[in-house]
Amino acid sequence: MKPAYRLDSRPVARPEAVVRGERYRITVLTEGLVRLEYAQDGQFEDRASTFAINRELPVPQYSVHDRGDHLEVVTARFRLTYDKGPFTTSGLSLAVRGGISSYHSVWRYGTEPDDLGGTARTLDEADGAIPLEPGVVSRNGYAAIDDSGSLVFDDEGWVAPRTDGRQDLYVFAFGHDYAEAITALYAVAGPTPVLPRWALGNWWSRYYAYTAEEYRALLTRFRVEGIPFSVSVIDMDWHVVDVDPEHGSGWTGYTWNRDLFPDPESLLDWLHEHGLRVTLNVHPADGVRSYEEAYPAMAHALGRDPAAGDPIAFDVTDREFLTAYFDVLHRGLEAQGVDFWWLDWQSGPHSRVAGIDPLWMLNHFHYLDNARDGRRGLTFSRYAGPGSHRYPIGFSGDTVISWASLAFQPHFTATASNIGYGWWSHDIGGHFFGTKDDELATRWLQLGTFSPVLRLHSGSNEFTTKEPWSFAPEAAAVMTRFLRLRHRLIPYLHTMNHRAAAGTPLVLPLYYRWPEVEQAYHVPNEYLFGDQLLVAAITEPADARTRLGRVDAWLPEGTWVDVLTDQVYDGDREIHLHRDLSTIPVLAAAGAIVPLDGQEVPGNEPVNPPHLQVLVVVGADGAFTLVEDDGARDGARSRTGLTFSQGSGTLTVTAPEGAVDHLPATRTWTVTFPAAPQSVEPTAAVDGSPVALEVQWEPTRLSVRVDDVPIDSVLEVTLGADPQPARNDVRARLFDLLDRARVEYALKSRVLEVATRDRPLALRAAEIMALELEPALASAVAEVLLAQAD
Repeated sequence: MKPAYRLDSRPVARPEAVVRGERYRITVLTEGLVRLEYAQDGQFEDRASTFAINRELPVPQYSVHDRGDHLEVVTARFRLTYDKGPFTTSGLSLAVRGGISSYHSVWRYGTEPDDLGGTARTLDEADGAIPLEPGVVSRNGYAAIDDSGSLVFDDEGWVAPRTDGRQDLYVFAFGHDYAEAITALYAVAGPTPVLPRWALGNWWSRYYAYTAEEYRALLTRFRVEGIPFSVSVIDMDWHVVDVDPEHGSGWTGYTWNRDLFPDPESLLDWLHEHGLRVTLNVHPADGVRSYEEAYPAMAHALGRDPAAGDPIAFDVTDREFLTAYFDVLHRGLEAQGVDFWWLDWQSGPHSRVAGIDPLWMLNHFHYLDNARDGRRGLTFSRYAGPGSHRYPIGFSGDTVISWASLAFQPHFTATASNIGYGWWSHDIGGHFFGTKDDELATRWLQLGTFSPVLRLHSGSNEFTTKEPWSFAPEAAAVMTRFLRLRHRLIPYLHTMNHRAAAGTPLVLPLYYRWPEVEQAYHVPNEYLFGDQLLVAAITEPADARTRLGRVDAWLPEGTWVDVLTDQVYDGDREIHLHRDLSTIPVLAAAGAIVPLDGQEVPGNEPVNPPHLQVLVVVGADGAFTLVEDDGARDGARSRTGLTFSQGSGTLTVTAPEGAVDHLPATRTWTVTFPAAPQSVEPTAAVDGSPVALEVQWEPTRLSVRVDDVPIDSVLEVTLGADPQPARNDVRARLFDLLDRARVEYALKSRVLEVATRDRPLALRAAEIMALELEPALASAVAEVLLAQAD
């Protein structure tokens, strides 16, 4: 294999980490991760596997106690007990140490751990929840990965199946320290790579036979409407699909359909000039047939006679075929302007060699091929088991257009992080079946905005469109605003992109931060979105009378501000959150700092922006390090510190550390305070000297703008000592809620009068309860009335 196709791996553990007998080997990889092997012939596997590529790790402190008939291996996190024989439920167990129930925290060989779920190969045809493969975290404190059957790599980077009959297990024993379990997973399986910055913007995808002219017109209209896209996904109709039946189906193809795309290079150049990257859909399963333009070159590369016209079968286990697959079939198309590939493999997990999954092979070699020449690699394909996080991005498959499909996706996305798989891309809006539903499409796009990758997509039906203007004006306006917001979030997202490569996925279940709080396990629609935001997706239709969608949520302890509506909440409680179609709950704790692109209407190309807006939630100290780079895989990076001092009410922006050639020479900074305290007089200084500033008050927030700050200067924006979030305007918010509701006018007036009279909150709440409002209205009123204590 080419050197570029070899993984950087260190598969042999240090001898000091190994406890070995004649037929067993125990390797203590970290204080909470142990490898357990049993081989009747006494031969053990030291090659890298599809899961484990790095076993040469710092040796943790551990002790071994040989009790004659059994061994004990003890670390700070576990006590392993083993009878030295073939693995059995009674002879091999591991007890998790430190704060977990001794009854529930004992792993035994052959038992299924009660884990918190991982992810699945695909959501194809899903219409709601599907079973999930296991992850490496559980409430019992342990989890296991059986690596006995996975592929292994030779010294050249090629793959081979395992020797049958050998057992190879990895047991994770981190208790409720879920983040450390993922750290250990990445230590052994390799990190998630940094995505190209442009992958974090909006993707346009539709299974539709566009002509080149239609496609240009569509992208031009998006630009006119102020709707940015950074990735153009061209589905399978880019290639010839109507083929002679003697060749089979037209799903697989490598020849441009020149009836639709007479000049492919021109179209791809045009897309690049307008700030988009391009991926083409490929279904490789049917190989290469004689009608393909690349067939003669492919036949010659494989030593076959092109005149014979024999089909060239797809065989991912053949090195020569795989080399030609890239060098002949893909390289020419890439020279025309294809940036990466959408691998829509269709023929299951089997190949000519038992144990070799073609999907895994495609993901692995496509990613490495795309990452050549110092680029940040990218491929787009389905999940193929533990270790797949090394090959982002995941394509979750063709879901049914339904509320049930939408309702499952927040949970599915978050739990994927339990197996380290942090970059799912869903068919936002759903793929097929269903009916047109403006509300469903809008809620799905709102979820997509706060998902790892936002890719609009729809199936091959002329009516299943996802362009905002194809929906009613209210929905279209909301969709447009959220598509713009996604691009505005890229400074935050790209920082989280680097954080993900360092070991923390973008989207996490709440129990990662609050593992001992029961409620954190029972809010499937709620998740952490980076280290500053908490999102509660609305995935059910609005109540017909209140016209509000609802999500069941839990707010951790502290003060929380919805950065989209400026509503302030006291935490440490379960709550029903209600929103009209224009928004969903996106919450930030006091002290949160969120950088955004300062352009209200960003362009397609998500560059390091010359204007940054920083959201700052007052009420506590906060810090954020903005990471920016030059786009190269091992290129220049800079880190800009953003800190908020609650005592003085000052946001400080420090000069970047690291190289700055990829940054603008000066920057405009807009510092925005959601739920801003009233009666403050902000000031600004650059390098300690006062500077001019522009102050803008909105009904519930304050923005301070400072232009042309040199990139190597220190900016300070000060509100004044100990600022606190403003009190909610309960009357105004209740009036809006009641005005929207389709209930009797007299009842609206009565509710507003009772809720806002000059009496203690407890008495007002009790009287509201006595009104015996219908449940949906009572719940929405209670949210507003009880968001903050008196």
